Amino acid sequence: MIESANDAIILADSMGTIISWNYGAQHIFGYHEKDTIGKKLQIILPERYREAHKKGMERYLSTGTPHVIGKTVELQGLREDGSEFPIELSLATWVEEGNTYFSSIIRDITERKKAEEKINQMVYLDPLTGLPNRHLLNDRLTQALDQARENKQIKYINDTLGHAMGDRLLIEVAKRIRDSMGKMDTVSRQGGDEFIVLLPNTTSDKVTKKAPKIVHLFTQSVVISEHEMFVTPSIGISLYPSDGRDIETLIKNADTAMYRIKEQGKNSFQFYTPDMNEIVSQKMKLEMGLRKGLERGEFKVYYQPQMDVISGQMIGVEALIRWQHPEWGHISPDEFIPLAEETGLIIPIGEWVLYEACYQNKIWQNMGYSPMRIAVNISSRQFQQNNLVEMISNTLKETELDPQYLELELTESIIQDSKYAITTMQKLKTMGIHLSIDDFGTGYSSLSYLKLFPIDSLKIDRSFTSNIFEDSKDAALVHTIIDMAHNLDLIVIAEGVEPQEQLHFLRQRQCNEAQGYFFSRPVSGEDLSIFLKNRS
Repeated sequence: MIESANDAIILADSMGTIISWNYGAQHIFGYHEKDTIGKKLQIILPERYREAHKKGMERYLSTGTPHVIGKTVELQGLREDGSEFPIELSLATWVEEGNTYFSSIIRDITERKKAEEKINQMVYLDPLTGLPNRHLLNDRLTQALDQARENKQIKYINDTLGHAMGDRLLIEVAKRIRDSMGKMDTVSRQGGDEFIVLLPNTTSDKVTKKAPKIVHLFTQSVVISEHEMFVTPSIGISLYPSDGRDIETLIKNADTAMYRIKEQGKNSFQFYTPDMNEIVSQKMKLEMGLRKGLERGEFKVYYQPQMDVISGQMIGVEALIRWQHPEWGHISPDEFIPLAEETGLIIPIGEWVLYEACYQNKIWQNMGYSPMRIAVNISSRQFQQNNLVEMISNTLKETELDPQYLELELTESIIQDSKYAITTMQKLKTMGIHLSIDDFGTGYSSLSYLKLFPIDSLKIDRSFTSNIFEDSKDAALVHTIIDMAHNLDLIVIAEGVEPQEQLHFLRQRQCNEAQGYFFSRPVSGEDLSIFLKNRS
């Protein structure tokens, strides 16, 4: 039975001399029986374990204390070729004719250890970057918190990197962060483009020095497959115990601080402060109001006339969303539109505005008023939707509005991805839809898109129009935009026109169209119907 066992079964006398060596032992350790009989049992143990093993046997012989007798322990074994491997050792004794003997049952657990390591990697390591994931981070945070409750010093950074550019970018980002940390620090990937850095036994002063170094890591671009990319990190910082005494609170507060720095322009760091919770609470409250507002019909579309500068005739209107909350009152679009963009609510809101605007324009036509274009803003989030063209086409069919009477206002940021943008714009143009660039001059795109993209008009941002008499540079910019647009056969419309002097300036520079309080504030569809009736 002993000879047929797969495990190593080795018998030794009270001095640790091997007296029996089975085939399993030969298979595991490489020694033949003739090479082991009479030798010490320690030949199968690495040097660092031999002294402890010897003392353990001596202790049992002198005191009878079991120590590891009858227990199963894990340690390293030593093969004949000098290689080490993990083993499981079970040691027993018996006494015969006054002499003590030891039996060792040894199992090679190499495969089991590999399997355990693989499972641990799956459970505790991020499969993409090889960094600790949230599970391992929580384990280490728990240890650090236990330690910090005594010395009151723990710090972790929740580092969210903007503009994730694929797996290879994330791997490079992880490497840069990991290489900048100390041996006791933990870098963990939370998922997506979010990372957490745990700095145990530190101070706020040290963190203040460490955080800018992380930011500085990304001043150099990341080059992958000859593509140069720039990453802008936003770092939120929370400290134990002032910012939380448990893992969940610390992570949540660091996350809050991180989002605050993102709102302020990114590429920096921010310590958590209690007042941030109030800001986040208000933001969550506003987001919930947005979701319910669309269901409850709290939004309305208002319309602002667009006038021909020369003739003074109304040639179109711009559709503008307004929100009247039953408790909070009027909420400015400048306040809720960015949040709608961030949360993705701009998609259903934008589709609703488009439908309402097209439906209202068709009503005016059915009432006998001269057909005119209605301009609707398309956000960058909407423009990126795969079904954008299909959604617009379906809306026009449902409302029975001819595409030539719809104008879509696009911001310069939308068309930075030129290959994608030009394909979408060509489809819209083929449908007969009028395309306009909104807030022209405020973006960062190259002017080359003016000749590449199928646009019909430019809208001069109100920030230039309102200052043409206060700032000669603004006046020069407005003049230049008008001349450039005309040379490219584009129509120019100026927004934000208030005093008559601005209208005279635009008329002298041959601007085509204008809108602003000088002509009319945005009004409801019913009020504009009255306006149209009085002008007919």
